[in-house]
Order: sequence, then C-alpha cells, then structure tokens
Amino acid sequence: MRLFYLPLLAGLLGAPVLIGCGHSDEEMGAKQREIDARSAELKAAKLAHEKAKDDLKKAQDEIEKLRQDLGLQQSQNAEEAARRTAMERKLALLEEAKARFRALKEKLQQLKAKGIDVIVRDGRMIISLPGDVLFDSGVEVLKPEGKRILGQVADVIRNDQGLASRNFQVAGHTDNQEYGPGPWRDNWGLSVARARTVVVYLTTADRRAGQPGGPGGGGGLNPHRWSAAGYSKYAPLVGTDEKQSADEMRKNRRVELVLQPNVEELLNSLEKLGE
Repeated sequence: MRLFYLPLLAGLLGAPVLIGCGHSDEEMGAKQREIDARSAELKAAKLAHEKAKDDLKKAQDEIEKLRQDLGLQQSQNAEEAARRTAMERKLALLEEAKARFRALKEKLQQLKAKGIDVIVRDGRMIISLPGDVLFDSGVEVLKPEGKRILGQVADVIRNDQGLASRNFQVAGHTDNQEYGPGPWRDNWGLSVARARTVVVYLTTADRRAGQPGGPGGGGGLNPHRWSAAGYSKYAPLVGTDEKQSADEMRKNRRVELVLQPNVEELLNSLEKLGE
C-alpha cells in the first residue's frame, strides 16, 4: 500500500501517519490497460474516419465524373436527335420533290400514247422529238408532220395547269456532219434556228381559226415560259462528237423540250433545310 505523509496529522499525533489510496497496482494496471485500449480504439476510429472521408471524396469525385459523363451523353444524344430530325426533314423534302416529279412525269405520259418519247435524263424530264420528223435535212422550216406532233404536245401542256405553269427550254441538236452551204453558216446556227422555230410555233396562237392548234397557227402556249438553245453536235445521245454511224447521226438529230426546275420550289426547300 502506498503511504502518504500528512504534516498536519503528524503534528497532532506527534508521529507519521500512513494512509491507503484505495486502488491496488492491479486495478491501476487494469485502468491503464483500459485507457490504452480506449486510446487504441480512438486512434482506430480516427483512422476509419479519415478513410471514410477519403472514400467519400472519391465517391463524390466519381459522382461528379458520372454527372459530367451523363451531361456529355445527354448533349450527344440531343445532337444526334437534332441530326436525326434534320435528316428526316431532308428525306421528307426529297420525297415531296420525288412526288412532284412523278406527278409531272405521269402528266407527260399522255404524250407516250401519241408516239412521242418522254424520257428522264440527268434528273430532267425531256420531251424528245426526232429531227427528221420535224425538219428536212439542213433547213429550219417545220414539216406538216412536225407541226402536227408539236400541236399534240401543246394540247397536253396547255390543258394541264401544272404543266402550263412550268418553264421549258427547247434545245436543238445536230449530227456531226458539217453544215453548209446555207444561211446558218454552221451546226451552231442550224441548231439554234431549229430550236427558235419550235418555240415560235408552240407560243403562237392560230390567227385564222382564232384558237390554238388550228391549221394556220401554233400551240398558243405562254411565251414567257419558253426559251430556245442550240447545242450543235456537242451533246450527242450516241457516238461521239467526231465519230457517229448513220444510225447514230439519225438519233442525234433531234429537238428536245426540257422541263426546267422550279426555282421557287428549290429556294423554298433550301430555306426549310436551313431552318
């Protein structure tokens, strides 16, 4: 037992006094071990707390990364949806254009029943008329059979509002044989002259009969919708500019009525695509 010297009691009793503190060494050791255990637990708790904080920080960083990835994915999805919508609009406009094209083609099919060739070449609808049926060799004056055929073409176009409101170009083509002698100097002059003759006939009204298509007049079509062009020998259907057989030359001598693209429809489509 531990002893403590109390001066006061010693003075009173005249002798030293030994008093016990109430705890044995074993109890004190147990208390110390308990304190050490609690310290170890506290240290472990602190370490666990630090690890939890570190884990929480990592989890928060991962969540932030996931949020950023999600935002990027949502942005990419939105961009993809926008691209898909734009593509669908383009396809819809293309389908509309194809539908208009088919409708016009069906209207011109009436000419097929009359023996007039209607073709699609390079995305354009063309009424092709053999040059030998329209004109004698080397001249630009229409033959009676040529006037009859052009009258049929004019009837179909004039009686259909959709066709009558479209623009056409008459294109004259020759074979590769040199022109001359004659008033048109060369194949350029002859091809332009023939195209001009066809335009004039199609846009001239019948002054004697008072109505288009009569014996003394033309097709009565709107002249504001028509133009003429000459290609000489430089746009052959078969063969080349310089080398053509007799059959190829016959096929290349022709006049074509080319349905022109509707510029307003094209501009409207471009504006829609840009929206």
